Amino acid sequence: MKIGDRVVYVQDGTQGVIVEIHDNLYHIIWEDHFSSWELGERLRKVEAQS
Repeated sequence: MKIGDRVVYVQDGTQGVIVEIHDNLYHIIWEDHFSSWELGERLRKVEAQS
């Protein structure tokens, strides 16, 4: 995963965008405009749909 990727929080399905990365911590801006730092294993990258 890299900055700019869309991700889903696996526990509740909330979607967001990665804005910063430090080791295995990802700073996410969520769809409700809340932001948080999350561990990589709690996130799943949203694959582009064609």
